[in-house]
Amino acid sequence: MKALTKATRSIKPAEVEKKWHLIDAEGLVVGRLATIVANILRGKHKPSYTPHVDCGDHVIIINADKVKFTGNKLQQKKYYKHTGYAGGLKEVTAGKVLEGRFPERVLEKAVERMIPRGPLGRAQMKALHLYNGTEHPHGGQSPEVLDVASMNRKNKAAQ
Repeated sequence: MKALTKATRSIKPAEVEKKWHLIDAEGLVVGRLATIVANILRGKHKPSYTPHVDCGDHVIIINADKVKFTGNKLQQKKYYKHTGYAGGLKEVTAGKVLEGRFPERVLEKAVERMIPRGPLGRAQMKALHLYNGTEHPHGGQSPEVLDVASMNRKNKAAQ
């Protein structure tokens, strides 16, 4: 019998088992939801987490257009982009983005900014699937439903 060792074993990409999770974002706060989703995409919720391997799970978020902000962030929070030309800095408020054509981008950008930049981060972001309505085309993967609202309540009670 082999003796117990204190060596940490890194998981290999071929050994990763990816699950599918479904989250209903209706009425949830953007930042708190984004931290939970980013941890799942990175794989930090698994005991076999390895920082240099994409060991995260797939996340499906429905009702991404019905997220909310706390305080006055809906009117005061600004998203910036640059056109590439001199003086081409553009800004738009979070409320305008949620009312616009692609309201799921608010949540997408919040999660994307919590994921590391580079090839690994881009691979992890491909596992995020955002939808505005309640319908999604991933029923064949039989996603496990996560109750994020109760997770937030437990975290608040523990503090």
